[in-house]
Amino acid sequence: MKTIIRNFISVLRRFKMATILNILGLSVAFGAFMVIQMQVEYDRTFDTFHKDSEVIYRVDLQWEGDPVQAIFSRPMADAFARFSPHIKAGALTYPFCQETLFTVDRDGDKESYFEKSLTVYPSFTDVFRFDMTEGSDKALNEPNKILLPESLARKMFGSESAVGKVLEPRETHSMMAGLFDEKSGRLVVGGVYKDFPKNSIVENVIYKPMDEKENAHHWGNSSYYFYIRLDSPESAKELVNDFLAYYKKNDLGKNITWFKGGVNFRLVQLPDIHFTTDATYDSTPKADRQTLWVLVAIAIVILIIAGINFTNFSMALTPMRIKSINTQKVLGSPDSTLRFSLQMEAVCISMIAFLLALWMVSMLGKTPLALLVNAELSLAAHPLLVAVTAGVSIVLGLVAGYYPSNYVTSFPPALVLKGTFGLSSQGRMLRNVLIGIQFFASFALIIGAMFMYLQNRYMSTSSLGYEKDQLIVTNITQSVKDKKEAFANQLKSYSGIEGVTFASVLISNQDQFMGWGRELNGNNIQFQCLPVDVAFMDLMGIKVNEGRGFRKSDELASTGCYVFNERARSMYNIRLGDKIYGDEVVGFMPDVKFATFRTEVTPMAFYFWGNKPEMEENLSYAYIKVKAGTDLHAAMQEVKGALKNIDPDYPFYVRFFDEVLNNAYAKERSLSLLITLFSLIAVFISIVGVFGLVVFESQYRRKEIGLRKVMGSTTSQILVMFNKTYFRILLVCFVLAAPVAYFAIIRWLENFAYKTPVYAWVFLLAFLLVSMITILTVTFQNWRAANENPVDSIKTE
Repeated sequence: MKTIIRNFISVLRRFKMATILNILGLSVAFGAFMVIQMQVEYDRTFDTFHKDSEVIYRVDLQWEGDPVQAIFSRPMADAFARFSPHIKAGALTYPFCQETLFTVDRDGDKESYFEKSLTVYPSFTDVFRFDMTEGSDKALNEPNKILLPESLARKMFGSESAVGKVLEPRETHSMMAGLFDEKSGRLVVGGVYKDFPKNSIVENVIYKPMDEKENAHHWGNSSYYFYIRLDSPESAKELVNDFLAYYKKNDLGKNITWFKGGVNFRLVQLPDIHFTTDATYDSTPKADRQTLWVLVAIAIVILIIAGINFTNFSMALTPMRIKSINTQKVLGSPDSTLRFSLQMEAVCISMIAFLLALWMVSMLGKTPLALLVNAELSLAAHPLLVAVTAGVSIVLGLVAGYYPSNYVTSFPPALVLKGTFGLSSQGRMLRNVLIGIQFFASFALIIGAMFMYLQNRYMSTSSLGYEKDQLIVTNITQSVKDKKEAFANQLKSYSGIEGVTFASVLISNQDQFMGWGRELNGNNIQFQCLPVDVAFMDLMGIKVNEGRGFRKSDELASTGCYVFNERARSMYNIRLGDKIYGDEVVGFMPDVKFATFRTEVTPMAFYFWGNKPEMEENLSYAYIKVKAGTDLHAAMQEVKGALKNIDPDYPFYVRFFDEVLNNAYAKERSLSLLITLFSLIAVFISIVGVFGLVVFESQYRRKEIGLRKVMGSTTSQILVMFNKTYFRILLVCFVLAAPVAYFAIIRWLENFAYKTPVYAWVFLLAFLLVSMITILTVTFQNWRAANENPVDSIKTE
């Protein structure tokens, strides 16, 4: 051990920068490996912790000719849940949580909490097993009884028992845009459950029971997720076919008068829901298995690059220690002892890098970079991963030290004295191949990261068909709806506010919105409907191709009116003046991007309801247009002030519309930043490898450099000589990496309906970037050797 420590200190003294860079490169590689594995494990084990995960399924529905949808109607779900003895429990849930301002009485003081809640069937706790700490999971069978997660119970009531405590809901905001009329009154805590892990579709929210009468006989209202628990996985094989037979036998189709085609169903096992991306109206958290494999591959590539660097670094030390080792051999030290000592030295360096990586990961969890991953970055939460990474560091040290230790002890003294053992063609070929693997990975990762950035930029800067700049949006409460005109007038009194309008949704921030099925001219039409205020289209700058938009006089009409997009017009042959259940088609507009770029533009309409005050329940958001040149932050303060005047206690979420668009692509942006970060790590480690290899080459070729200087070569000529070798390697690696990166990018872009072009300049820029960094590294390291006194170089050789 003393010999190992002494050798390491000697190496550190002689090659301080190279040693520190190599240890840093190894530690970054180990840290990246752990972070990637934490994220992969988070997604891979999504919902697998549930006791009955293998027998819990979501039931998806498909109308003939339409894509699969994740939402169900209540009577259809009830019929499905009852028809087979293999179904042990079935439950419906809302697709979205509601955000509610609750008031809690604490010793006579009223405290407010803005929390998420979800309305479910009472049987939800029979499908998903809740681990209760207080009360009973059957509490949802009683009216107005609710379940709280343990974390929220402690937040609201501290160490007191939460059971029996009362929550007064004051205002509910839902992404369902008023589809559900909730007037639940006071809620009583009936039970407290242990928090579920983050990687689950079962959220840690307040669970409320669904009203028994809500849409109980409305076969046309597909607005719920439907889950079932079976007696065994084998029962799922024929369950759909059995229900279709039951459906036909009992003529359930008679209840679906608006649709003439057939219907089908699909069972999605609970752990697979996280990876199922082909269902419409599916808001559950998503991941892509292909992306997970890409991340795993990146982690392995980074480790390989680090291992190659470590090998090259150990090889670079050969000129320094060859004579010392030769002396020990002459004095009787066996080769096996010398090799073991060198390998243990490599293992020690690798373990030092591993310990540094643990510190890096623990610090990462306290930085904004932690937001790029969903997984818990605490080392205590991943003891097995820490142990595995420790094992990987030992194995990497052994593998990376094996070849250099055998190489440096394999030469007879006579060859050592000649000083030519490091320049064999086989040795040079091996080193070039190793560094080539690093360059290949660097090119592929950088090209991929750049196209991910371009796609994100394309989605955030492309024309959406409406004016998105100078726009502030906020959620609104019933109090604001009741004083809508006063709210708008107060804002317009501020000179910087151009106009105010209202809508049911935040456009362009979801993949799908509310779908309506209607009959027109004897045919069924399906379109996404966005109820908006009469001034919405004008304020957003949405043009009308034919007919007209909404106008003030429509507020007095007893019927509503539609403005359809061109896609709906061409698909269903809709004409101006057509009536849909009494509501008139008054205009057609271009195909604005009302949903995200992940989906193609589908049939869609803006809808204004006329003189129907009850329809204003659909208005959940206010859009405030700010005049050009106005201080946006000052305008935002005006909006917050106006909201506070109307409803001082409600925590409104006021933001710029750009933030809405950015949040819509948060997942893609996080992945892009992760890939970029790992690409930079790969480039950094590769450059460390180049640095070590240049050290190796310059040490062996000092005599050659001296002779060339004596023969009249200039410093620039010597630097060009060294750089030519690496430039050729770069060129070969780029030619190999570019097609691989191109194929990977094409596959990734398939996830988007609208995508950035595959630019050739990106490939060229990646080549220039890596080449420039490499050439600068080679030049920097060889500058001193090229400027040494040639007499000193020749004498030392």
